[in-house]
Amino acid sequence: MKKRQTTYGMRRNRRKMFHRIGTVHPIVALAAVTLLIFAAWRLTAADGRHPQLSAGNSRELLKVGTDGTQAEQIVEYTGFTVSYNAEAHQPNYVAWELTGRETEGRESRDAKWDVDRSVCGTAELSDYRRSGFDRGHMTPAADVKWDAEAMRESHLLTNICPQDHKLNAGAWATLESNCRQWAVRDSAIIIICGPVLSDYMPRTIGPEERKIPVPERFFKVVLSPYSVPPRGIGFLMNNGPVEGGVQASAVTIDMVEAVTGYDFFASLPDDIENEVEAQCAYHEWQRKKR
Repeated sequence: MKKRQTTYGMRRNRRKMFHRIGTVHPIVALAAVTLLIFAAWRLTAADGRHPQLSAGNSRELLKVGTDGTQAEQIVEYTGFTVSYNAEAHQPNYVAWELTGRETEGRESRDAKWDVDRSVCGTAELSDYRRSGFDRGHMTPAADVKWDAEAMRESHLLTNICPQDHKLNAGAWATLESNCRQWAVRDSAIIIICGPVLSDYMPRTIGPEERKIPVPERFFKVVLSPYSVPPRGIGFLMNNGPVEGGVQASAVTIDMVEAVTGYDFFASLPDDIENEVEAQCAYHEWQRKKR
């Protein structure tokens, strides 16, 4: 299993304050300390960070619990983590943190589709040609415009599933755009998505020796860990036209867990995990300000 160095911990710019206090009157010193504490509190409030959830926990929030029965190879790319299924020739899921600053990236989307030869059981480019299905990004290219290597890796077939064009260019694309808006508003969000491989999947693409099952549904879960209070939401979409659009596909994260068998956000304190995974308030997510 090959792992690449991830940059999640390096990308976030942390504010640092350096102060030098000489020998001064105790009252002046006390006032200075009080001012520093107040300033630190205001910075935390401005970032929208929940006191129980720090930026350093984001790596843990990307981990997904599984029952261990499915094929899995964990591959860490520059901007996202893939759990790859060599038997299904597509990811089980893809997870990443998206910050508001990353949405401002200027990297062009000129990357070419490619195969990651370090990953077992990967699909081939020819499998998708004239298949009738799009190469559907799980981590969208627009989420990794902040880095050229991340953009290139987002076009590897380890990040791709066969998607109906009406989904890929429709409700799925709308949800991706919504997520970028939420990241800007909330400073950062955690996104995990993928195909529902537990479904019966009668359709396939690719040659006889490498049949790729076409998912009947896709899921996405979103966590805003630094909003006050933290909140979460899930989505289940059919691989085709989505009747009612994004709003109609909104479900609780608990529901997505029941469908997929995955356990999301287990590193959260139990009370917060239980609360955010039971929520399905799409109208709250669509508010411009919190």
